[in-house]
Amino acid sequence: MSHVISLGPAARMLTTREAALRLGVSLRTVQLWVEASILPAARTPGGHRRIPFNAVEALALSTGLGGESGVSILRMPVSVRGESESPPQDVLLVGHDPVWQEQCARAMEVFGAAMSLRFAETGYLALLQIGQKAPDLLVSHLELPGMDGFAMLRTLERCESIANLPVLALTHLSEDEIASRGGLPASVEVLALPVSAEALAVRVGRWLMARRPLKQGA
Repeated sequence: MSHVISLGPAARMLTTREAALRLGVSLRTVQLWVEASILPAARTPGGHRRIPFNAVEALALSTGLGGESGVSILRMPVSVRGESESPPQDVLLVGHDPVWQEQCARAMEVFGAAMSLRFAETGYLALLQIGQKAPDLLVSHLELPGMDGFAMLRTLERCESIANLPVLALTHLSEDEIASRGGLPASVEVLALPVSAEALAVRVGRWLMARRPLKQGA
């Protein structure tokens, strides 16, 4: 649901389509980001969404997103001299379904250079990857072949250097069923399945925005 925001008489607003062109994403992606509070929006008396220009530019600058440079009302430099670019946030997705992996990869293309994405098919392979390089965010199914997500997360919990690694756990299990299997570390956030790749990308995007705060300004 979009925010109701106070607008001054000189506030510069964009339609959702103009915002999508500026960010180089689909119209539906912008709509999802508004619904997930990644982008603030107001509604016209006719019920149409309008997004503050500054919020769109802040998102473009902080994530490296950028689309139609030919749209003159949206043209703005994407870098500032002397300001170093932030490194991409490393996200590890764990799931054994290759179709799901491909869907997630496509859904998260909107984050461009702001995110690097890698995959593992099992908890064991995920631990190998994490041992080589700990990700900034771990997204994992709990139901996995071989070493499942429960065993993987308990192993990670015992490693002090990455015990507080942010984790999104995906599962069909209820809270009671999770508890009956010994529960999960307190830092783990559970997302109930089914969840679409696009909806997962929205949740990961909110995490990304928290890691890379939007730069405010004209």
